[in-house]
Amino acid sequence: MAPKGKGTDEDKGKGKDAGAEKGGKQKGAQSINVRHILCEKHAKKEEALAKLNAGSKFDEVAREFSEDKARAGGSLGWKTKGALMPEFESVAFGLAPSTTNSPKWGECKTSEGYHIIMVEGRK
Repeated sequence: MAPKGKGTDEDKGKGKDAGAEKGGKQKGAQSINVRHILCEKHAKKEEALAKLNAGSKFDEVAREFSEDKARAGGSLGWKTKGALMPEFESVAFGLAPSTTNSPKWGECKTSEGYHIIMVEGRK
């Protein structure tokens, strides 16, 4: 991922206060299977969130809205601690695993744009 960006008040993901600070231990999980939707513009991220809130599958919304190279439904695959941007990682490692059919997601802003993040597995 790109160099770390500035955090903003957009860093309000559901996992933000779950104790996943930089380098901290989070319930033994050292790697996560993560998906995301990346949008450059806040308005586009809000459109994607509206679709998710209406019950759309995470991977389908990712294919429609995400502006990154992860075209496989937003899948980034298995990532270990320290491999992601700090603001992304703090949200991602704080999320409970869920499915694309019934996703639990968090949000953050990085230098790359606005991210909607979901985790499919932890180990």
